[in-house]
Amino acid sequence: MKKFWEDFRKFASKGNIIDMAVGVVIGTAFGKIVSSFVSDVITPLISLLTGSVNLTDLKLVMRHAVLDSEGNILKAEVALTYGNFIQSIIDFLIIALSIFLFLRIVMNMKNKFEAAKAKILQEEKDKQEDEAEKEENEEPKPSDEILLLSEIRDLIKHQAEEKE
Repeated sequence: MKKFWEDFRKFASKGNIIDMAVGVVIGTAFGKIVSSFVSDVITPLISLLTGSVNLTDLKLVMRHAVLDSEGNILKAEVALTYGNFIQSIIDFLIIALSIFLFLRIVMNMKNKFEAAKAKILQEEKDKQEDEAEKEENEEPKPSDEILLLSEIRDLIKHQAEEKE
């Protein structure tokens, strides 16, 4: 039991559980939006095309209900309610398309960010290489002491030439 709690603590401390919870909350809210879009916008448009009031009302009656004279059901109707199935397929397709488009946008943004980051890193690397190459090609400037000693040497050389 102790190992179970240790594993759970490790799992919870990774942060993945928070990401998952946020995803569930957003997914639930998104599901409500899509359901409303389908039932309030798409379904009426499809109903206009099919001449039906509502897709979920579409069915294939295999046996009609048997009623008595008072309207009580003696034998229940047997029907394939394919309209509800079609509605579920439409819901799924719209949700899948929406998630696909969202993920595509996010991945494109991520790829552009990674490309920009790689470009900046490459430019920085190239700049450092250029600076290193310039430093290698440049002759080091002599220090002040060396310049002074060179002047003294030249003066001594000049004086020696005058004596000869």
